[in-house]
Amino acid sequence: MAQQADIQPTNTIEETTSDAETRSVAKRSAGSQTFYFIRRWPLVPLFIMVVLVFSGIFAPFVSPSDPYQQSLGFRNFPPTWGQANPEFNQVPVASDFDLETTKGKSAFSRAKKNSFPRGKYILGADNLGRDVLSRVVYGARVSLKVTAYALTSGIIIGSLLGVVAGYFGGWTDEILMRIVDVWLALPFILIALVIAQLFLTQGGAAESVVVLLIALVAWTPFVRQVRADVLTIRGQDYVMAAKIAGASSIRLILKHVLPGTFSTILVVASLRVGQLILTESTLSFLGAGIPDPIPAWGKSVSDGRQFIEEAWWISFFPGFAIFLVVMSLNFFGDWLRDRLDPRLRQLD
Repeated sequence: MAQQADIQPTNTIEETTSDAETRSVAKRSAGSQTFYFIRRWPLVPLFIMVVLVFSGIFAPFVSPSDPYQQSLGFRNFPPTWGQANPEFNQVPVASDFDLETTKGKSAFSRAKKNSFPRGKYILGADNLGRDVLSRVVYGARVSLKVTAYALTSGIIIGSLLGVVAGYFGGWTDEILMRIVDVWLALPFILIALVIAQLFLTQGGAAESVVVLLIALVAWTPFVRQVRADVLTIRGQDYVMAAKIAGASSIRLILKHVLPGTFSTILVVASLRVGQLILTESTLSFLGAGIPDPIPAWGKSVSDGRQFIEEAWWISFFPGFAIFLVVMSLNFFGDWLRDRLDPRLRQLD
């Protein structure tokens, strides 16, 4: 009876607290509940990432025109923002102008320059008359492809080295960690520029070379984080029990240790994607990335820096795309870390 008397007030307090929380949530206004939902779930980052993936996969269908098509008559053409120009939508007929006179040629040239459909040059044209919006859309495909290859190799190599270093320890751990330290101390940008110069093609390195360069910096974070998890997991009771039962080291790693690092690998990968996209854009901006005429965001920013005063849109929109994607991936990675790590969960 005494024990029941001690337990009953505790239950009453828990019920009272739960009821108070329920009433608190119920009293929230619609705007407050909407803000709470947006803060709890990364809707905006997810939306931006979905748009990025969709644009990259279906670029030929999303893009309003050919990103490689040049038209010097429209070089540095300002954005139309999709406004209708019915008087300019018809291609001029040469027979309507007197092409034997300077005035007639000038009038035909102006009419031809203004004859474009509504969906063309929505975000303007670059210094070669190429559609900026189309190049931004195709740039998403380039960033996704290069980053996917580099990230996949980084996950495989980094996770493997991290598991080996954390599980076996000793001199193996010491040697691998010192290799990582030396690798992180290397000036990557300078090395990338030197390597790109060796494989230079038409204003940039070959695409396979760019993937290799980005893969060189993709694996190091996985080694450190996975090693830290393995150092904790290898001392757990279920791992020790499997070892006593006679399980081999390979079986212990594959069946008991490695699965415990999946959440960490997922979080590091989500945070690393944005950094790799930024790295690829940096290399392209410096002329060591994707070669012309492939539409890469960093290369587009570099193309427009000489015309920043008269044609700001050439650099602004690819740079803004880089900003949105990197920020959304960082926010999503932070949210994923908070959800998967019980020590960092922030539900309210």
